[in-house]
Amino acid sequence: MAGTPSARGTPIDTPRALVDWFAAGCKPRSAWKLGTEHEKFVFRRQDLGPVPYDDPTGGPSIQAVLAGLTQFGWQPVQEAGRTIALVRGQEAISLEPAGQLELSGAAVDSLHETYAELVNHLTETRAVTDAMGAGMLLAGHAPHWQRAEVPWMPKGRYAIMKRYMPTRGTLGLDMMTRTCTVQVNLDYGSEADMVAKMRVAMALQPIASALFANSPFAEGRPNGFKSWRSAIWLDTDPDRSGLLPFVFEDGFGFERYAEYMLDVPMYFVWRDGYIDAAGQSFRDFLDGRLPALPGERATIGDFVDHVSTAFPDVRLKRYLEMRGADAGPPRLLTALPALWVGLLYDEVMLEAASDLVADWSMEEHVALRRDVPRLALAAPFRQGSVRDVALEVLTIAREGLRRRAIVGPGGEDEAKYLDPLFTIAASGRTVADDLLADFHDLWGGDIGEYFRRQAL
Repeated sequence: MAGTPSARGTPIDTPRALVDWFAAGCKPRSAWKLGTEHEKFVFRRQDLGPVPYDDPTGGPSIQAVLAGLTQFGWQPVQEAGRTIALVRGQEAISLEPAGQLELSGAAVDSLHETYAELVNHLTETRAVTDAMGAGMLLAGHAPHWQRAEVPWMPKGRYAIMKRYMPTRGTLGLDMMTRTCTVQVNLDYGSEADMVAKMRVAMALQPIASALFANSPFAEGRPNGFKSWRSAIWLDTDPDRSGLLPFVFEDGFGFERYAEYMLDVPMYFVWRDGYIDAAGQSFRDFLDGRLPALPGERATIGDFVDHVSTAFPDVRLKRYLEMRGADAGPPRLLTALPALWVGLLYDEVMLEAASDLVADWSMEEHVALRRDVPRLALAAPFRQGSVRDVALEVLTIAREGLRRRAIVGPGGEDEAKYLDPLFTIAASGRTVADDLLADFHDLWGGDIGEYFRRQAL
């Protein structure tokens, strides 16, 4: 959701330019990278409340967190005179709508580098938050905050989305302010390679959602779901989120995805500030008939911004984004990219994963997407459960990582990062299951214990 608006460029002459923009993302295998993003809640240790952007009383603030991180070489990015992000080389730290801190990691070659980046990031942020009496919680949904009490960050696009979201679904504002995720961005080599990866990734996002389920609480009590964050996306905005059935249809490719993006209603246009175009048509913008900017035609930069406002379970840019997982404990933040790199970056294992999902019907895809948020690994599938599928998927991913044979400083290959997921799948117990048991058996129903025991 975060990002800096793209450079404008010249007006688009033909819709084919949109297809060409996606095609320009094709890279030779030797250039494939991985980039991991993860979000975390920032809270006041004194009362476990959310941290506002600024606090005139001198208490913890997001503004102070960003300022404190500059001691580590981060450079501020400002909007309307206020710091709303930080950059350092290829890395970026940005703000989600309610102040969730997101690290957008560098594009790296191996999971070992991703892990080192994670350790460094958590070390730096903890040094800053500890000093001001704040903490961080890695969870898919804020365990007890009311929607009305969460702050809003001073970013123009969020003000537009805040107004528009409630017109499209009942939980869009919850998605913006009370959820956190971990995702990985991966490259594709050709249109055919993109299609194969997109289909596997779209089919298996519910399996990832089950393995990473970590949002069983809302407003201080169990919410009836294992991944409430995943359920929220089903009632956020049907125009731009969830499963994309056309991905599995014959003829899917860059052109079909570009057509999809043209049908996604707009949020905004950037012209030295955000212009509200919520609900308007990008097709009209191509023709110079956008009500928000009459007579002005869209540029590729405008299209790039528009692509960032669609939120399907797998999102196509000039790379693929895996968007199905709850944020979770540090041990799982590298497991997410490990899962998808193992499945998608080895040709043989990608074929094995494709074979696994090839005969799944659309009814089965829809049922998985519906059932997993509530039941996670216990969701039924064919003659068994999602747990059975997860074990098979993890076995494929582990072999894919072993075939990469990239050895880290300790002499082990990347497959070790899947170990926490094998433990979860073998036991059938997700992080959400353990949290629910602790809530009832150890915490006495006190959600504050979640923060005291689990927070960073």
